[in-house]
Amino acid sequence: MATAGKIIRCKAAVAWEAGKPLMMEEVDVAPPKAGEVRLKVVATGICHTDSYTLSGSDPEGVFPVVLGHEGAGIVESVTVLCNCTDQLTQGKGLMPDGTTRFSCKGKSLFHFMGCSTFSEYTVVAEISLAKVDHRAPLDKVCLLGCGITTGYGAALNTAKVEAGSTCAVFGLGALGLAAIMGCKASGAARIIGIDLNPDKFPTARKFGATDVVNPKDHSKPIQEVLVEMTDGGVDYSFECVGNVAIMRAALEACHKGWGTSVIIGVAAAGQEISTRPFQLVTGRTWKGTAFGGYKSVDSVPKLVEEYMNKKLKVDEFVTHTLPFEKITDGFHLMHAGKCIRVVLKF
Repeated sequence: MATAGKIIRCKAAVAWEAGKPLMMEEVDVAPPKAGEVRLKVVATGICHTDSYTLSGSDPEGVFPVVLGHEGAGIVESVTVLCNCTDQLTQGKGLMPDGTTRFSCKGKSLFHFMGCSTFSEYTVVAEISLAKVDHRAPLDKVCLLGCGITTGYGAALNTAKVEAGSTCAVFGLGALGLAAIMGCKASGAARIIGIDLNPDKFPTARKFGATDVVNPKDHSKPIQEVLVEMTDGGVDYSFECVGNVAIMRAALEACHKGWGTSVIIGVAAAGQEISTRPFQLVTGRTWKGTAFGGYKSVDSVPKLVEEYMNKKLKVDEFVTHTLPFEKITDGFHLMHAGKCIRVVLKF
């Protein structure tokens, strides 16, 4: 390509400081080094993790930075997805050699989760890419780079939900809907969706929820409500909010002896989980999940194949598609709870 070995100047949404709006800037993207790939981003999702870091709540957040981690793009003739897989330097906002490939106005910009998809071009380590079917619509399958895969895999791989079981999903955003989808795929007999926003209930039912509960409709703690509803507690629960009080409630809603609760949501810096030891010594299990237990390079192409064969919902998560320049509008839609996922197209 004509740009091989050269710096590319392009548009990117730069987070200069925590708690400040993203700024659309012209940035320089340096050529990739050994073991790296530079790609043209075609589409990217906006995830709550991007907002979480931008807010300053992320203990690993570094600034200035190019956020974004649910991306799909083209490397020459190969189509790839960016995945939020982990490696030693990613939490520091650096490439594997300890440097960055982004710069703007004479300043270096940090990378984000090894992806930085809020840019027309980005450089990633080859471990962060997954080659997928070239026929797949990139403005849809980009979402398999984080949220859908994480929630879906939490049920299938982390909890290993069994057929005929009862599940509870706390939080009915994209993560929660994906967890519901995973529970349904596993053959769960009863799936209870919990959220404070009843407007989300019809969508949750479309994804597979058999029951929906609004904690505000009850005077008792939600864990007590669920224990009564299920004659002793659920077999599996999933916390998809990032609230430590809800994490506790999700655990305590599980059945004694075998109940398993999986934490998917990311809590703010400095937050700690707590419960009485009795909850655990009576046989409950508390787990966390990263990327739904999937190995990105091997698993993401298979998930794309499932989607292409109409065995996995993805299109249904995309409620808004906006041009990249409207990224701020996308964040507003997410914060207002008016979307499942916003996809930005370049």
